[in-house]
Amino acid sequence: MDSYIILTNNPLAARKLEGRRTVCYISVPYEELLREAEKRICQGHRLLSHPLSGSVKPKETPYKSIMLSGKKEEVDPPSVRMIEAAIQTCEKFTDRQKSYRQEVYEDFQLIDWTLLESAMESADVW
Repeated sequence: MDSYIILTNNPLAARKLEGRRTVCYISVPYEELLREAEKRICQGHRLLSHPLSGSVKPKETPYKSIMLSGKKEEVDPPSVRMIEAAIQTCEKFTDRQKSYRQEVYEDFQLIDWTLLESAMESADVW
C-alpha cells in the first residue's frame, strides 16, 4: 500500500499516475473535491498537502489534487481544521470557470499537475 493516496478531479493527473500511484479520480467541481477530502479526513486520513496550494484562486481553476495519508488512524484535528478552512475560503469565491476556452482548462490541469508532482517528490523523500 502506498503511504499516501491522491484525491483528484484533474484528468491529466489521473492519466499520468494510472498504475503508478493510488489515485481516486472523481469528476466533481473543486468545492466538491474539498468536501470529499473532508469526509476522508473525518474517517482518519491525514491531509498531506495544502488544499489551497498554488497561486490560482479557488473557483478560478476547476482542478485540484490533494494528497492524503494512505492509512486511516485517529482523526487528526489540524487536518480537519485546515480542510474546513479551505472549504470556507472556497465558498467566498464566485465560480468563474465556465467562461474559459479549452486551452485554459488544459493550462489549469498542467498547473495542478506540476504542484502535485512537486508535492509527491517531497513526500517520496520521507
